[in-house]
Amino acid sequence: MNGTQKAFGEHYSHHILIVEDEPDLANLIKLNLNTLSYGVSHSTTLKHARETLEIKQFDLILIDRMLPDGDGIMLCQQLRESGQTVPCMMLTAKDSEADIVLGLEAGADDYLVKPFSVLELRARVKALLRRSHLIEEQQESRLDFYGITINCTTREVIAFDTHLELTAREFDLLLFMAKHPKQVFSRMQLLEAVWGYSYSGYEHTVNSHINRLRAKLSHCASTADLVKTVWGVGYKFSPPSQAINH
Repeated sequence: MNGTQKAFGEHYSHHILIVEDEPDLANLIKLNLNTLSYGVSHSTTLKHARETLEIKQFDLILIDRMLPDGDGIMLCQQLRESGQTVPCMMLTAKDSEADIVLGLEAGADDYLVKPFSVLELRARVKALLRRSHLIEEQQESRLDFYGITINCTTREVIAFDTHLELTAREFDLLLFMAKHPKQVFSRMQLLEAVWGYSYSGYEHTVNSHINRLRAKLSHCASTADLVKTVWGVGYKFSPPSQAINH
């Protein structure tokens, strides 16, 4: 998955890393994921998780926040900063809105609060893997506009001869809107489509990513207005010319 070859256990349909220091909970999760024909590796610390990720490739990572050597959010941030797009789900007892938003803005694709039901965990894992697979299938083309090219395969954006350094989430956000040029999306619609969330209260997560995306686009001539605000509704991608799909 995610453009890589499976490095181990070919008989499993997916490979998942659990980063959790509670052995009973980790074993319960592992048993349930094994029944879905998913291969599971287990790390109890951030250090061991990083070492495991250097030698193995995963389709999904389940990360506890309160680990012996730090906050699991740090691992998610490091993955996103390095350009890795493997889906991450936070598993934590921290259930405040601020904590959930922090996790999402760090690059988490989902946030499940402890205690949770095994059935809900299984459903969310399936949904994340399905969504990741759909994104891969969609990333087989390139979008060309006047002065800007979005390469869906290499996840590169060239705007007026300038290579834009976008985070994984910024790229996903731009790509989604660019695939629907001139269509207006509410913050809630973008949150659901790009983050996989549909809960009210987290719309400012979209705002902050839009602002960062605009700031990077503004450094390139004539691209500052590619992402436009439709007051009272949301945002739209307004290309200077019609896209050409390859």
